[in-house]
Amino acid sequence: MLNDGAILSIAYDNVKYKDQPEAWNMRMVLGIATVLGVIGVVSAFVLFYLGERVFHLDREHIQTLMYLKLSVAYHLTIFLTRTWGTFWSIRPAKILWGAVLGTQIVATLFAVYGVFMTPLGWGWAGFVWAYAVAWFLFNDRVKLLAYRVLGSKKAKKVLRIFASPM
Repeated sequence: MLNDGAILSIAYDNVKYKDQPEAWNMRMVLGIATVLGVIGVVSAFVLFYLGERVFHLDREHIQTLMYLKLSVAYHLTIFLTRTWGTFWSIRPAKILWGAVLGTQIVATLFAVYGVFMTPLGWGWAGFVWAYAVAWFLFNDRVKLLAYRVLGSKKAKKVLRIFASPM
């Protein structure tokens, strides 16, 4: 249910559009989706490994940790996929910001206080947020690189404008 609120607000976003239908470059779409999907899976497994092997959390706390990570990371991915350039190249609509922020506040409160799950506490919730934001920033650079590798002329133009050394 939390996911739907943010997804519905995408329709009111500020991305640029054309007066004519856009022709999809499916090679590019599938390539970017694959890259971002693989990175998402890797980041989830790394967090699971950290929770189990490094921090020695029990299964119930790992489940809550993973719930919050997946919720936060999924909604941050919306901001990655909405532009050809860096995530800040086009300002998101206020309704999109509000929907994502609102749903993630609720998800964080659920995880911290244990609504339908084992309570995680504020320290671990902060760790998950920092972890998800770090991967988000990494993913944004990887997305730009993936556009370059996949050869989009439009992406190359955007990369010249927005890409800078990490």
